[in-house]
Amino acid sequence: MKLIIQIPCYNEERTLPMALAELPRRIDGFDVVEWLIIDDGSTDRSIEVARENGVDHIVSLPKHQGLAKGFMAGLDACLQKGADVIVNTDADNQYCADDIVKLTLPILEGEAQIVIGARPIQQIAHFSYIKKFFQEFGSWVVRLASHTNIPDATSGFRAMNSEAAMQLNVFNEYTYTLETIIQAGQKNLSIISVPISVNGDLRPSRLLKSIPSYIKRSIVTIFRIFVVYKPFRFFFVIGSFLFGAGILLGIRYLYLDFIGEGKGHTQSLILASILLGIGFQTILVAFLADLLSVNRRLLEDVQYKLRKMKY
Repeated sequence: MKLIIQIPCYNEERTLPMALAELPRRIDGFDVVEWLIIDDGSTDRSIEVARENGVDHIVSLPKHQGLAKGFMAGLDACLQKGADVIVNTDADNQYCADDIVKLTLPILEGEAQIVIGARPIQQIAHFSYIKKFFQEFGSWVVRLASHTNIPDATSGFRAMNSEAAMQLNVFNEYTYTLETIIQAGQKNLSIISVPISVNGDLRPSRLLKSIPSYIKRSIVTIFRIFVVYKPFRFFFVIGSFLFGAGILLGIRYLYLDFIGEGKGHTQSLILASILLGIGFQTILVAFLADLLSVNRRLLEDVQYKLRKMKY
């Protein structure tokens, strides 16, 4: 059994040595434990630091492409190098490396294919109230969309076996954390969460450039989750609301016209017609979006089979 611990890295020469110093080289249940760095277009000495600290594999992206692309590049590289289990952690030493044992144990025992480390969000001092709120809200949305029970969906500290890694895709360019959990739920992959501890804050979050930016990106990410993974429900609910509002306005106009007070309410009839038209078209979009989602799932099945043949 081979375990590869992957670390997405972008200009982390200061914190990377601390993160690597904590990583284990031996874990019960694994014959080999290797480290892999994904260099996301770093412009500092991150790669030299990685080599100096004994990193086994380095994947270099030609330019900075973001955390999501780096994560997927790492999974692909780990699979190519024969990993049976992959652990993803951060280069800023946010997560306690001793908890890797907690992440991998359920996989070794066959209890889960993916394990997410759940941080004590409300107890993390350097998290602002806004960030804590959106962490919790985002996790709730993911639970709703994925039918899983993961309390900390935004945690990047996670482990998965090779079978699960071959079935994951990330379309979001901002982060991989929410999307991969939703995919796990939709693909019926067994996924659980285990409590973990965190280390002190070494640097500001790269994803949280400012509170307004974080709120905007979080809302957009959550919105896209529903559009991509629950398209029928998303468009059908909107279409039904508009169509229903049109029917109510139409009934109101007919009632007023029946009692002789319809004159002067023509604008209500026009608005009812517009709402009925838009609502009906949106419901049609819901069915078309559902067909597209079926096609996407078929393509993902083909991709999974190609990966099985490749690895």
